[in-house]
Amino acid sequence: MTESAFESVKSRIDAAVGGSDPAAITQRVKAALQDALRANGLSLPAKFRAARSDTYARRLLHRDDDGRYTVVVMTWGPGQGTALHDHAGIWCVECVVDGEMDVAQYDLIGQSAGAYRFEERSHVTAARGSAGCLIPPFEYHTLANKRTDGASITLHVYGGEMTHCHVFEPAGEGSYTRTTRELSYHD
Repeated sequence: MTESAFESVKSRIDAAVGGSDPAAITQRVKAALQDALRANGLSLPAKFRAARSDTYARRLLHRDDDGRYTVVVMTWGPGQGTALHDHAGIWCVECVVDGEMDVAQYDLIGQSAGAYRFEERSHVTAARGSAGCLIPPFEYHTLANKRTDGASITLHVYGGEMTHCHVFEPAGEGSYTRTTRELSYHD
């Protein structure tokens, strides 16, 4: 993304994160990202577009000086995806910049003695320009690049710095166990 293109989006995000209502904030951020994509204002430099062979790449694009939000670019190689996870209580807007992503959202329907149960709420194939909002407690989801012929790129605006998340691994009989995963950025 050129500096001037990002400055335009950054100005809109800066204005969008004012206030205390996460639903209103995420809708304004979502509109800013989708408007920028429609105007071709989200082109990214090569270093953000390169896929990794071992895992999807998570790269920091911008950290707000006041800590209100971070902007992260994720590049997904063919077949790469996440386990079922949450955002540890942080709101997020996720937007497809290139390619397409398989997105499934889940509701937590039960928790007992360290076992979690989920029910799939929705499942979509999100194409370029698609964006969605995750607002706790409705933040459980999976993301995957189902393409076999190339990378998909997503841009994520988090309501702060997301340093960890909770990952839910299948434990049999429809239940999951929860672990905390520390997150980092890739070069």
